[in-house]
Amino acid sequence: MNYIDWLVLIITISFIVIYGGWKTRKSKNLKEFLKGNNRSNWYTIGLSVMATQASAITFLSTPGQAFNDGMGFIQFYFGLPIAMIIICIFFIPIYKKFKIYTAYEYLEQRFDRKTRILTSLLFLIQRGLAAGITIYAPSIILSVMFGWNLKILVIIIGIMVVFYTVIGGTKALNVTQKQQMLIIFTGLIFTFIYLLNSISDNISITKAIKIASLNNKINLIDFSFNLESRYTFWSGITGGLFLALSYFGTDQSQVQRYITGKSVKESQLGLIMNGLLKIPLQFVILLLGVMVFIFYQSQISPIHFNPVAKQEIIKSENDNLFKDLKEKNHLIQKKIINVIKKNDFESSITLQNDYKKLLEQEKNTRILIKEKLKKKYPEIENNDKDYVFINYVIDYLPTGLVGLLLAVIFSAAMSSTASELNALASTTLIDLYKTSKENKSEKHYLKMSKLFVIVWGTIAVIFALTGNLFENLIQLVNIIGSLFYGTILGIFLTGFFLKKINSQSVFYAAIVSEIIVITIYFIDVFGFLWLNVIGTLLTILFAWINKLIIFRKN
Repeated sequence: MNYIDWLVLIITISFIVIYGGWKTRKSKNLKEFLKGNNRSNWYTIGLSVMATQASAITFLSTPGQAFNDGMGFIQFYFGLPIAMIIICIFFIPIYKKFKIYTAYEYLEQRFDRKTRILTSLLFLIQRGLAAGITIYAPSIILSVMFGWNLKILVIIIGIMVVFYTVIGGTKALNVTQKQQMLIIFTGLIFTFIYLLNSISDNISITKAIKIASLNNKINLIDFSFNLESRYTFWSGITGGLFLALSYFGTDQSQVQRYITGKSVKESQLGLIMNGLLKIPLQFVILLLGVMVFIFYQSQISPIHFNPVAKQEIIKSENDNLFKDLKEKNHLIQKKIINVIKKNDFESSITLQNDYKKLLEQEKNTRILIKEKLKKKYPEIENNDKDYVFINYVIDYLPTGLVGLLLAVIFSAAMSSTASELNALASTTLIDLYKTSKENKSEKHYLKMSKLFVIVWGTIAVIFALTGNLFENLIQLVNIIGSLFYGTILGIFLTGFFLKKINSQSVFYAAIVSEIIVITIYFIDVFGFLWLNVIGTLLTILFAWINKLIIFRKN
């Protein structure tokens, strides 16, 4: 990486940290540390909500998802705008009325303490795991760029984020996330323009569209009713809706962003802002992945996008099978480039069929290489989806823009991970510790809140050290959420709308529902988005049955 890129990266990140620390250096009490004294306006809330979502995973994994599977992932977000409206109408007024620090405080007032504790524990499990993944993502970047040890990087980045979060708490997050989102938007715009120009030098726009179409990369909407399919219009508008309702409406990492609002109206406007901008933002990020795919159709792409795996392949030149597969793949890619360059490619069915056959051949060689790598080097991460975009950034972006885009990714990592750790600490303090350690001083609770940030940061690092890329980081985060969010949402919806349901009924309903959801996932009957719907409906249904049959006297 050029010294100019280092300069851009260091200045950008340093500004965010120093500015945020200076502006929020005097968090004197718990309300200021956890709620920012309820002084946030609507655009601060909107940007903070967006920044919390936009982790490093978003900019590593989402383009990789589009590179491999196309833009169908956009359907995941179709239910989000509807969820924002529902939360604005029903959730926010209730939270503001009860003047809560955490969403789960409401559940004790509506039901009882054990329901509050159960729900907060479900949140802590899933968000604690997700925090580990968000630390893992920026570690990949540095590992790719400099060949540094991934596990050591996880530890270093974890320490940095914990330190950053402990400094100023929620107030610091709200202050710095505005700058972070500005950097994110700027970096994305410049990268998009540069990539578009790079493609147009070799491939016309119409040819690029044809290539994307032949590879099923621009199929945005799938109206099929296949329940096993992960991303369809129906799973997005239902499962995605329920997931968004739970994430934005009950997940403390998001609730903590908008309960800091000056008023109900300011909080509502902030969420509406997120609802309007989220789908366009994800569309652009997915389109980046598709454009990277098109770019690599006119270039010789790496044999493996994980640089560690790539280096081992290079070192194994004496292995005839590796050598033959590399040479075969290289030859196929040259043929692909030659076919695409032909002037009549867009109109010739013969050329397009030849192109598809070559793509299939190249795919098979990559599969064989990965299988051989897995056998020979089982310790190396063989799934390279999440390395695609960062490889393009490092290899092809000009000096300065590399540093800016890395600043984008690190800004996203800092904002989302810090928000998660802050929420985990808040929930642990308010919903678990404070309920058992009452009548302590404000100073004591403030110290314990910061201590819990450190504890959860440590747990997140440990999980990151033991995890792997699974299929794709963004899919892993959403799967973890889907295992728990449905049950959590079911508890809240029962509390909001079914006033006759008592605490015993909903408590045991939630436990049974969660067991069923986890069982369904491992049986693999439905796409994971449907788990949010199933978990929500089962919790409500079982709570109603419990009330009618088992706990009817209560």
